[in-house]
Amino acid sequence: MKTSLSQVLACVLALTSFSLIGCSSNDTGNPTGPSGGSQGGAVTASGGVSTTGSGGATSNGGTLASGGQAQGGSIAQGGAASGGKTASGGSTSATGGSLAGGSATGGANTSGGVSTGGAAMGGKTTAGGTTGATGGRTTSGGATSATGGTATGGKTTTGGAASGGTVTGGTVATGDAAVGRVLGASDGKTPVKVWMAGDSTMSGSGCDGGGWGTQFASVFNSSVTVVNSSVAGRSIQTWLYDPNVTTQMDANGECIVNPKTYNPRWTAMLDANTGMKPGDYLFIEFGINDATTTCEAGKTRHVGSDLFETYLTTMAQAATDRGAQPIFLTSMSGLQCSGSTAQPNRAFGPETKAAGAADNVVVIDMTVISAALYTSLGLCPSSGVTSGASGAFFCNDTTHFEKAGALQIAQAVAKALKDQGIGLGAYVVN
Repeated sequence: MKTSLSQVLACVLALTSFSLIGCSSNDTGNPTGPSGGSQGGAVTASGGVSTTGSGGATSNGGTLASGGQAQGGSIAQGGAASGGKTASGGSTSATGGSLAGGSATGGANTSGGVSTGGAAMGGKTTAGGTTGATGGRTTSGGATSATGGTATGGKTTTGGAASGGTVTGGTVATGDAAVGRVLGASDGKTPVKVWMAGDSTMSGSGCDGGGWGTQFASVFNSSVTVVNSSVAGRSIQTWLYDPNVTTQMDANGECIVNPKTYNPRWTAMLDANTGMKPGDYLFIEFGINDATTTCEAGKTRHVGSDLFETYLTTMAQAATDRGAQPIFLTSMSGLQCSGSTAQPNRAFGPETKAAGAADNVVVIDMTVISAALYTSLGLCPSSGVTSGASGAFFCNDTTHFEKAGALQIAQAVAKALKDQGIGLGAYVVN
């Protein structure tokens, strides 16, 4: 019997596998059937490289099938996709990666990272940051502002240069500046000018000593220069606008000013080079002449209540704009006695106080202070203004002052500066 080459090769393969079954020949020359060569072979069955399949290297359990790389390998469920680098436990992908537990949610950008717990909320910019709102340099406790710092606590926010710095409590605006503790010089040494705008009780009327403004420099040390620009017979409007106040009255009952240009005494105070400077003071006292009721010739001093307050505001704002401290004074009382007590008796006191409250400007109530001074000096009951204590204090009109009276009024103003905590009080020596 002849054996073909294919049969010889089949037998060699069978010997290698420790099985001689199937090496016999038959008439057709084909291998013996499917049940022979697959089960138990080196590359067969569920324990082989393939898997549980019944076939060869590429069956169900082979390299690519369910038990190989596909299912448990690099790519499938246990591989890179489900449990690998990209999926739930990976570096850059979905649930457990960079997004959910990484940069997004708990990473650099979101709740635990730069955003919520990082730079945004607790970092450099926001709540606890360098330039943010609440706890940074910009909020309360900062360097130069009113409330505490430059801002509320840092350089630019609530209490900063705008609210609490130069504006709110600093060099120019409201806060302590309005009551004379910050805006005007207050160390008793820095050279300072006191500018004065008022009527005859401040300037003098030709009587022996003149107005109290003529004696004001004597109550201060040598660091203070007094510029007394008060003028007898003026209301606040005529002081500002002489000679342009006309005898015509407008629909509001005010004397028409035409042209509406300031008198040189006011423009001199406003001059950027020679006028009011930071640390200076502006004393404003009007009210004795302003109550004139008409605008006829010689009576154009009339000013209504609303306009009076408006002019006070205008003057105060001009001072604060230049870093100077405005101070409003009510008018000095004339000598009017009720028994042994002098009575406050001047108009425009309520308007002066109202303007002070509205503009946050300190008011010295000299109507009340001067009347109390007259009582303390025993000027009431008066034996006549030409003799006795009242005669030494007042001119014959009981409104203007002799030199001795003017000095005592100036000293009373100086005492009020100290009593009310105004910075200029630090310069008072007399």
